[in-house]
Amino acid sequence: MSEKMKFEHNSFGMRLKSMLKVDFRRMFTTRLFYIMVGVCLVMPILILVMTTMMDGSVTVDPQTGVETVMEGFDNTWQAIGTLSSESSSMNMSLTGMCNINMLYFFVAVFVCLFVSDDFRSGYAKNLFTVRAKKADYVISKTLAGFVGGAGMLLAFFVGTMLGGAIAGLPFDTGAAGPSGIVMCLLSKIALVAVFVPIYLAMSVAGKQKTWLSVVLSLCVGMLLFMMIPMLTPLDATIMNVILCLAGGALFSVGLGAVSNLVLKKTSLV
Repeated sequence: MSEKMKFEHNSFGMRLKSMLKVDFRRMFTTRLFYIMVGVCLVMPILILVMTTMMDGSVTVDPQTGVETVMEGFDNTWQAIGTLSSESSSMNMSLTGMCNINMLYFFVAVFVCLFVSDDFRSGYAKNLFTVRAKKADYVISKTLAGFVGGAGMLLAFFVGTMLGGAIAGLPFDTGAAGPSGIVMCLLSKIALVAVFVPIYLAMSVAGKQKTWLSVVLSLCVGMLLFMMIPMLTPLDATIMNVILCLAGGALFSVGLGAVSNLVLKKTSLV
């Protein structure tokens, strides 16, 4: 009497759940994530305190004699963003550049290091050989990168509150209002879903060549950097959140397909 062998069907949901469990466990147990979040927490404190101390100081160019007056932050919320009426202009000042928008480049470094480690260690090749499909890998890494990026933005926000309090800067919300600031933060978190698929595509193209994936990610990120203040102003509304979520969904699907194709058509070593 022969017995029929039963094979457990490994569905897409089961595979993705297993892949997510592995990626999140690796992310939350690695020092890289906590170092990046720690830097994002301390950075706004140093920026707000140092710029406040140097506000009004004058430096003179010894060759031309031109005087430059250091301008600090007038309000704590300037470290989070600018109003929609100001975001359309090219603000290249210190206060315009040293804000939360810098973190989208930090997310690039985090995603590139996180992905390249899989290829350097041989984990990716072993993973695809044994069980996982490349589409599962792309989806899992996109979600892990989004959570990691959101954690960095939240850490920067907390650091901004602490830095503003230490520096004695006002917390007056002005034209933005409390709801605008909340929507601004939610918009910036949602916008991470636009950048992560870009960085993931660059990472799977560079594979174990971390320097290449980082350079490619930063170059592409620079092209979209000036759009961040316009999409996520300090007086944002629910429409800004919806637009960022929609953009994140489109980029995740479109560039996710590109990343999947790159993994299928190129060598894993």
